[in-house]
Amino acid sequence: MSIAHFGAFVIASLLVLLVPGPTVMLVISQALADGRRVAFASVAGVAAGDLLATSLSLAGAGAVLATSASLFQALKLAGAAYLIWIGIRMWRNPPRLGADLDVAAAGDGRALRTVFRDAFLVTALNPKGILFFVAFVPQFIDPALAYGPQAALYVITFTLLGVVNAGAYGLAAASARRMVRRPGTMRAIGRGGGAVLILAGAATGMSRAGA
Repeated sequence: MSIAHFGAFVIASLLVLLVPGPTVMLVISQALADGRRVAFASVAGVAAGDLLATSLSLAGAGAVLATSASLFQALKLAGAAYLIWIGIRMWRNPPRLGADLDVAAAGDGRALRTVFRDAFLVTALNPKGILFFVAFVPQFIDPALAYGPQAALYVITFTLLGVVNAGAYGLAAASARRMVRRPGTMRAIGRGGGAVLILAGAATGMSRAGA
């Protein structure tokens, strides 16, 4: 693989990742609501979801989705419904301000597993991401070289860039949270994050398959 092909892929991936989507909105909302430790769990879920989705896309799942409108719609609606459910959960259970902003989340392994699961499923249940990768990667494949190693490198690279991107958003949100000291403000932040996720889920569910 040439440096030019790989460099172009990295630049294009960064341009795509910098635009916040439902996954990044989830990371930001969780970090604002529960702090840095939760942000790390959320980013780990994003990484696992990206790795699975991009791997499946290059293994043939993307081609299946591209030819099956009903399957695409079902997967899209499942992801949208899950995102809305997370938003409703955040709205109904706003964060509480404690002496240490991250103690409660850090000390509850089940809570961190839930955060990881949410981020993983929202990322993996995004058919547009799978189709995008199917259309995206071939533009940077060198036809003179074997496809498999190049595709694997692009999957790993995109996943790592996604981790860095989501991590930056999450840490920025967690840092902003640590500046807040009023319980009422914390409740408003948690419910605001929940509302954003509900709206993101609704927008995803109502979007057209070809959009």
